[in-house]
Amino acid sequence: MRQVLSGSWALMLGIGLLMIGNGLQSTLMGVRGSLEGFSTFELSLLTSAYFAGFLGGSRTTPELIRRVGHVRVFAALGSFVSAVLVLFPVVTEPWAWTVLRFVIGFCFSGVYVTAESWLNNTATNETRGQTLSLYMIVQMAGIVAAQSILAFGDPSGFVIFIIPSVLVSISFAPILLSISPTPAFDSSKSMKLTELFRTSPLSFIGMTIMGAVFSATYGMSSVYAAEIGLSVQQISLFIAAFFVGPLVMQYPIGYISDRMDRRQLIMAVALIGGLSAIVGYFLAGSFVALLIAAFVIGGTANPLYSLLIAYLNDYLQPEDMAAASGGLMFVNGVGAIAGPLVTGWLMGSFGSHAFWLFVATLMLILTGYSLYRMTQRAATPVDETAAYVSVMPTASPVAVEAAQEWAIEQSEATEEHE
Repeated sequence: MRQVLSGSWALMLGIGLLMIGNGLQSTLMGVRGSLEGFSTFELSLLTSAYFAGFLGGSRTTPELIRRVGHVRVFAALGSFVSAVLVLFPVVTEPWAWTVLRFVIGFCFSGVYVTAESWLNNTATNETRGQTLSLYMIVQMAGIVAAQSILAFGDPSGFVIFIIPSVLVSISFAPILLSISPTPAFDSSKSMKLTELFRTSPLSFIGMTIMGAVFSATYGMSSVYAAEIGLSVQQISLFIAAFFVGPLVMQYPIGYISDRMDRRQLIMAVALIGGLSAIVGYFLAGSFVALLIAAFVIGGTANPLYSLLIAYLNDYLQPEDMAAASGGLMFVNGVGAIAGPLVTGWLMGSFGSHAFWLFVATLMLILTGYSLYRMTQRAATPVDETAAYVSVMPTASPVAVEAAQEWAIEQSEATEEHE
């Protein structure tokens, strides 16, 4: 770990500041939007716009990097992020915020692609797994830290919007002043969606579902919390619980996944997440119950993302793993765009607590589909399964491809050892 930090501490620091800025603005949108009188559906449009921009940025930025280089793309998109963040309190109209959220999603995605390219370039075959794990921890810790800033800020004021703008601006310094050389950028070709579905229907459907679950919990949980009357401090703790859960549960689930039929584990983890959402629905009057439900849902949803990638890899040749990541990111992005829209419509039609019913329904659908798939295909022997790699749903295709590269290296190392 010391070797990893010595070569990438500047990048990790910059990425951590980026995540604090992004995590703060994401929660702030729901809280401030509710204060401004935006409807639930309007707030869901804001969230979907962010994920639409994120998906667009992840597919457009590689070409921009090839044309003008990492440094220019990073500086340009980062400047847009800082500018947009301070525009939110200036024009408090739903249509304006929707446009700004699309822009900020596009820019953050591009910034992540660029930063993760640098990060992947600093890693060696020996340190790639540790680098990815540390990167995931920094991402989650940044989002959790952002909630503590909101807890002591005034969401109705202007200053709370300046803070993420400043943090994002500061994050550029350690990254751009790093001694790390600018990496060559060569994105892999994406696998066709039809081929991806034929290879693993469970991973295809599961990633779509998890995109919707993540965008609902990441973007609409603050809207739900504000609508049921939680204080700003309580909202901060509630959102933080969604990301503390994965920090605690990611490693145990990953450890178990390398030792059993992954479909059984996917089914069990999804079932636990679904039941936790049902608990949140029925015990919504207890703040402690809400925290526990958020902790467990976050602790199951994020590892499921990595589990589905690892399960897909069990049926791929090493040379196809990186290509498959592009298709996975696309279907996950489609789910992420749809998730908030459906959540917002349900909450507007059936009440705020429909937030939990949406999450529960998706988790239980994944549970049932996992059970169904176990009747359609024999299990891959445990000793032939691919390595499990922790990846956050907020990661760009670059980080997912890096995780695939690490899985390939582990598979090759295992074959050589045998």
